[in-house]
Amino acid sequence: MRQLLVLALLVLLPAVPLAAQIDLTGTWTPRYHEDYQDRIPGPDLGDYLGLPINDAARLTALSWSASRLTMPEHQCRVHISPYIYRGPLTFRSWEEKDPLTQQVVAIKNYISTYEQMRTIWMDGRPHPPANALHTWMGFSTGKWEGDMLTVTTTHLKEGWVRKNGVAESDQATMVEHFIRHGDYLTHVSIVTDPVYLTEPLIRTDDFALEKNYEGSWLFPCESVVEVANRPKGEVPAYLPGENKFIAEFTSRYGISEKAAMGGAETMYPEYRLGTGLKENVPQPKQDAKPSGIQVMPVQGTIFMLTGPGANVTVQVGRQGILLVDTMLAPLAPEILETLEKLSTGRIRYILNTSGFAEHTGGNEILRKAGVTVVDVGAPGALNIVDLAVGAALIAHGNVLKRMSAPTGVQLPVSSGNWPTDTFFEDEKSLYFNDEAVTMLHQPAANTDGDVMVFFRRSDVISTGDIFSTESYPVIDISRGGSVQGIIDGLNRIVTLAVPAHEEEGGTLIVPGHGRLCDRSDVVLYRDMVTIVRDRIQNMIHKGLTLEQIKAARPTLDYDPRYGSPDAFIEGIWKSLRRT
Repeated sequence: MRQLLVLALLVLLPAVPLAAQIDLTGTWTPRYHEDYQDRIPGPDLGDYLGLPINDAARLTALSWSASRLTMPEHQCRVHISPYIYRGPLTFRSWEEKDPLTQQVVAIKNYISTYEQMRTIWMDGRPHPPANALHTWMGFSTGKWEGDMLTVTTTHLKEGWVRKNGVAESDQATMVEHFIRHGDYLTHVSIVTDPVYLTEPLIRTDDFALEKNYEGSWLFPCESVVEVANRPKGEVPAYLPGENKFIAEFTSRYGISEKAAMGGAETMYPEYRLGTGLKENVPQPKQDAKPSGIQVMPVQGTIFMLTGPGANVTVQVGRQGILLVDTMLAPLAPEILETLEKLSTGRIRYILNTSGFAEHTGGNEILRKAGVTVVDVGAPGALNIVDLAVGAALIAHGNVLKRMSAPTGVQLPVSSGNWPTDTFFEDEKSLYFNDEAVTMLHQPAANTDGDVMVFFRRSDVISTGDIFSTESYPVIDISRGGSVQGIIDGLNRIVTLAVPAHEEEGGTLIVPGHGRLCDRSDVVLYRDMVTIVRDRIQNMIHKGLTLEQIKAARPTLDYDPRYGSPDAFIEGIWKSLRRT
């Protein structure tokens, strides 16, 4: 009898769901009674009440102009997952299960606003490496804690904390709790941002289950030219102290300006009007980078190698290997070991985006490991033979000028690192591994020899130092660089790149340093450089010296993200003084 009872229980167990795992499937619509003004009509300009923001976030918000949303590259920019649940939306939730085990692999959310699809992985997979692509929804993993679903999200793009210009950086992470009470759902989000927040930001939203929802699930967006004859290169923004709309909120409600400016200390009962705000700009986040060379698949035939030096872009195929840049010389042997795992082919081409050592240091070692090839047969015959020891090494002619020296002068760079082939035109193209590869010269950017490389079939742009996710751009005045050249280069990337759905994906971008990106990341970086240029230009017109400009901190809102600004400010100042 005891054996029969045990057998019966074993038969029944698979049919009994785990009590802790609550069913979240269905269509959920929000209840806006909490924070209605913030979530539907929109907050007033200058209303940063209740936000633990720092001075950098405050300046970002005070500089923000809604006119920026009229720019085509901003019109279809969507809300990130920490914000999108607070706006007008309906979301549908369902489970995806393994067909063999019926274990839940992922919980999916389809969000009607901007047609966003979010995946919460439930199978224990790890989060991607730090240099992986960031997205609007980020990368989310979930686990059940009792009857509460807890979700951790990383790899978020830059977005909004409040849609009046208060930003959330791409370094932010989020922990969420989904708690169901019958036909109601409570959503708790806890956002930590080392760039713009001094404390975690905790918010709650409520949803109700809709059993017969008949609303729209579509939210298509197509960018258009809303403002005709906009000056080329303009990025709408308020100069520091010139946003005249900020006072409307405080005067309408009789709120102290210091309190309206937010900050963690204003969120607690101990705060009193007139106590002032402490300056609280955190130091830039110093992520522990993995040692050695890391491989990141991009798309098509393209990979990105990251390490202690600059990024290396790798194209592999039936004809061999093409490299864009070579990092520092000590890393070359490890790069060769990594390439052996990606392809059995030889290095045929090395393309340099500039003459800086972190891009060219491994030239000699990696070039000697490859071979130069020519087709000696009829067109299409592919009778490839080795022409010489060493891969072809191509760069703009100005790079060779900087690396070499007149007769009798000590060479600044070993001749083994010099390009074997140069060009002085705007473009140089080659066809390799069944793909058109175009080198695009960007005059007077970081230097006078910068190029970006466009892999047309794979739809990938390797930018060199024109774009970085880790620091302000380098403006080497002594080598012919200028801030306008960098802005022109960033705008050129924005024009070349074609985003996929709602400004995400599509053309992918390998920066000179930092993580894999798409066009929207370049747009925000372009905005930053342009806004800072405009601020410094305004200070020069007012007669401020370089020391006074640095003291005025024109990069305050971006310093927690990009680090020390002194060289950047000085480079802009020298550029503008020359024009």
